Parts: sequence; structure tokens; C-alpha cells
Amino acid sequence: MNEGRLTDELATRAWGWKPSSDRFLKPGRGWIPRWRFRPFEEPADAFRLLDAVAHRYTLSCAGRTFTADVQINSRRGKASGTNKARTIAVAVARALGLEVD
Repeated sequence: MNEGRLTDELATRAWGWKPSSDRFLKPGRGWIPRWRFRPFEEPADAFRLLDAVAHRYTLSCAGRTFTADVQINSRRGKASGTNKARTIAVAVARALGLEVD
């Protein structure tokens, strides 16, 4: 699954947002432009996602490599890489059972 589709799935599972062509439709008739939620690029969005869905998580950094270990219910997802936001988003996606490229 590519990053765009993963972002859609993460927003849907975390907050119930419905993806459309250029925005996410929020419950209660609100919306947010797609460029305002980029969990694979923006650390603040990745942390917002992490706080919304994770029951437990561990983040660490060794040199320039970040590692995220995320638990959601009984599932765990783990990822590592040099991009902090992407590492967190991939670990969350894996913990949700999503297939990550």
C-alpha cells in the first residue's frame, strides 16, 4: 500500500475521517485539507497519530536511526529508519495490521 492510501487508512482508523480528493471529511461536517495531515513527513502529525491510537509505545534513537515500537490493543508494530515521522507512521500502520511497502 502506498503512502497516500496509508495516510487515508490511518486518518480513518484514528479519527473516523473520510478521505476525498483534496481533503478529509471529519465527523460533524468539518473538514481538513490533505496537506494539513502528513504523518509520513511531519513529525507533529506522526505524534498526533501516535497519541490518538497507541496504548503503549517506545521511541529511541541511535545515531541517525530512529526506532518505534507501537502497541495497539494486542498488536505490535515496529519500524526503524532515518526519518522520524515516517518511522512512527509505519510502526503505527503495522500495529493496525496494514500492509506497508
